[in-house]
Amino acid sequence: MPEQAKRSGVVAKKLGMTRVFSEDGLHVPVTVLSLEGCQVVGVRSEEDRTTSVNRGSKKDRVEKKANDGYTAVVLGAGAKKAKRATKADRGQFAKAGVELKAKVVEFRVDADNLLDVGAEISADHFVPGQKVDVAGISVGKGFAGAMKRWNFGGLRASHGVSISHRAHGSTGQCQDPGKVFKGKKMAGHYGVQRTTTQNIEIVRVDAERGLILVKGNVPGPENGWVEIRDAVKKARPDSVTLPGVVKSAQSDAAPAEESEGADA
Repeated sequence: MPEQAKRSGVVAKKLGMTRVFSEDGLHVPVTVLSLEGCQVVGVRSEEDRTTSVNRGSKKDRVEKKANDGYTAVVLGAGAKKAKRATKADRGQFAKAGVELKAKVVEFRVDADNLLDVGAEISADHFVPGQKVDVAGISVGKGFAGAMKRWNFGGLRASHGVSISHRAHGSTGQCQDPGKVFKGKKMAGHYGVQRTTTQNIEIVRVDAERGLILVKGNVPGPENGWVEIRDAVKKARPDSVTLPGVVKSAQSDAAPAEESEGADA
């Protein structure tokens, strides 16, 4: 598969699971993802820009040229109270001219697919039938044994084995090297880690309500934040818009269409 141009993903909130029926009457389990004000709050570029550096006083303030060294789009979603944000965060959002966001994520993109700061991404950024990758923080399961955490088979049920049927067995060697290697699969805390599920199908898109319905389940609890990107292992459909679909462009196009209809 030829390498496809990178474009921005979206940040969505996982509302829960339900089911829909396909055209041929088949029941399809889906996860409902909501785009709650998914807006561009910043961009990263390789172009030089002038920044002000404070050396301790106003007299020592100097200007220098700097660049990020890569191209990316910074997206924010959800609402956040001003009293719960740091002074630095309030300054960054005020500079961008957007409201405070509860979740901020950075997406690497090509230079041709950068979006303007303040643009709000619509749900039809993706199209039905498209494959996407969804990443989120998995549900916490507490302290788990090796069989549940790592899918170990356990010890034998007979021939002298007693009490230790679900134990993970030996963890090290003898005198050489005389230690347990780091990263050894053992019992421990399970869940609450970044997990990515690949090649999930987009079933439906509701741009008016800002909803994306994907087939099956996705990582994370209800009301948790997830990141949706174009699948890296599947070709992107030709109907997908580059660099993306933003609500500002749609609102500008709507009055023009109404005026054309009135003239006719």
